[in-house]
Amino acid sequence: MNINTYDCGSVKHLSTLFKLLAEPNRLKILCSLGLECRPVSDIIESTELSQTNVSFHLRALREAGLVKPERKGAFIYYCLPDPELLRLLGDFRHWLEEHQKEKTVV
Repeated sequence: MNINTYDCGSVKHLSTLFKLLAEPNRLKILCSLGLECRPVSDIIESTELSQTNVSFHLRALREAGLVKPERKGAFIYYCLPDPELLRLLGDFRHWLEEHQKEKTVV
Protein backbone atom coordinates (compact mmCIF):
# COMPACT_ATOMS: atom_id res chain seq x y z
CA MET A 1 0.00 0.00 0.00
CA ASN A 2 1.28 3.42 -0.92
CA ILE A 3 1.12 6.37 1.50
CA ASN A 4 -0.32 8.40 -1.37
CA THR A 5 -3.50 6.33 -1.10
CA TYR A 6 -4.25 8.19 2.14
CA ASP A 7 -5.53 11.70 2.20
CA CYS A 8 -4.12 14.12 4.77
CA GLY A 9 -7.09 13.64 7.11
CA SER A 10 -6.64 9.86 7.19
CA VAL A 11 -2.94 10.16 7.96
CA LYS A 12 -3.66 12.61 10.76
CA HIS A 13 -6.22 10.25 12.36
CA LEU A 14 -3.84 7.31 12.01
CA SER A 15 -1.03 9.35 13.55
CA THR A 16 -3.25 10.25 16.51
CA LEU A 17 -4.11 6.59 17.02
CA PHE A 18 -0.45 5.54 16.95
CA LYS A 19 0.46 8.28 19.44
CA LEU A 20 -2.22 6.97 21.78
CA LEU A 21 -0.95 3.41 21.39
CA ALA A 22 2.67 4.49 21.87
CA GLU A 23 2.06 4.57 25.65
CA PRO A 24 3.14 1.10 26.88
CA ASN A 25 0.61 0.98 29.71
CA ARG A 26 -2.25 1.50 27.26
CA LEU A 27 -1.05 -1.45 25.21
CA LYS A 28 -0.81 -3.54 28.38
CA ILE A 29 -4.40 -2.68 29.19
CA LEU A 30 -5.66 -3.49 25.68
CA CYS A 31 -3.83 -6.81 25.61
CA SER A 32 -5.01 -7.69 29.12
CA LEU A 33 -8.62 -7.38 28.02
CA GLY A 34 -8.32 -10.07 25.40
CA LEU A 35 -11.74 -11.00 24.08
CA GLU A 36 -13.50 -10.71 27.45
CA CYS A 37 -15.14 -7.81 29.25
CA ARG A 38 -13.27 -7.26 32.50
CA PRO A 39 -13.80 -5.09 35.57
CA VAL A 40 -11.20 -2.50 36.48
CA SER A 41 -10.04 -4.64 39.42
CA ASP A 42 -9.09 -7.46 36.99
CA ILE A 43 -7.25 -5.01 34.73
CA ILE A 44 -5.32 -3.66 37.73
CA GLU A 45 -4.37 -7.17 38.79
CA SER A 46 -3.28 -8.37 35.34
CA THR A 47 -1.30 -5.23 34.44
CA GLU A 48 0.10 -4.56 37.93
CA LEU A 49 -0.68 -0.86 37.44
CA SER A 50 -2.23 1.36 40.11
CA GLN A 51 -5.96 2.05 40.09
CA THR A 52 -5.31 5.71 39.31
CA ASN A 53 -3.03 4.81 36.40
CA VAL A 54 -5.49 2.27 34.95
CA SER A 55 -8.40 4.72 35.24
CA PHE A 56 -6.38 7.46 33.54
CA HIS A 57 -5.46 5.25 30.60
CA LEU A 58 -8.93 3.69 30.31
CA ARG A 59 -10.37 7.17 29.93
CA ALA A 60 -8.02 7.96 27.03
CA LEU A 61 -8.75 4.59 25.41
CA ARG A 62 -12.50 5.03 25.90
CA GLU A 63 -12.45 8.53 24.38
CA ALA A 64 -10.59 7.14 21.36
CA GLY A 65 -13.13 4.33 20.97
CA LEU A 66 -10.58 1.60 21.68
CA VAL A 67 -12.46 0.26 24.70
CA LYS A 68 -16.13 0.37 25.59
CA PRO A 69 -17.59 0.42 29.08
CA GLU A 70 -20.48 -1.85 30.06
CA ARG A 71 -22.24 -1.47 33.38
CA LYS A 72 -23.02 -4.72 35.15
CA GLY A 73 -24.66 -4.00 38.47
CA ALA A 74 -22.40 -1.77 40.54
CA PHE A 75 -19.37 -2.45 38.37
CA ILE A 76 -18.15 -1.15 35.03
CA TYR A 77 -16.58 -3.72 32.76
CA TYR A 78 -14.33 -2.73 29.86
CA CYS A 79 -14.26 -4.56 26.54
CA LEU A 80 -12.66 -4.18 23.15
CA PRO A 81 -15.29 -2.79 20.79
CA ASP A 82 -14.14 -5.16 18.06
CA PRO A 83 -12.06 -8.36 18.37
CA GLU A 84 -10.26 -7.28 15.20
CA LEU A 85 -8.30 -4.81 17.34
CA LEU A 86 -6.67 -7.65 19.26
CA ARG A 87 -5.79 -9.39 15.99
CA LEU A 88 -4.21 -6.19 14.65
CA LEU A 89 -2.10 -5.81 17.78
CA GLY A 90 -1.00 -9.43 17.40
CA ASP A 91 -0.12 -8.82 13.76
CA PHE A 92 2.04 -5.84 14.72
CA ARG A 93 3.77 -7.90 17.41
CA HIS A 94 4.42 -10.74 14.93
CA TRP A 95 5.76 -8.32 12.30
CA LEU A 96 8.07 -6.73 14.87
CA GLU A 97 9.39 -10.11 16.07
CA GLU A 98 10.08 -11.22 12.49
CA HIS A 99 11.74 -7.90 11.66
CA GLN A 100 13.98 -8.16 14.72
CA LYS A 101 14.98 -11.73 13.76
CA GLU A 102 16.01 -10.52 10.31
CA LYS A 103 18.18 -7.78 11.84
CA THR A 104 20.03 -10.28 14.06
CA VAL A 105 20.66 -12.71 11.17
CA VAL A 106 22.31 -10.08 8.99
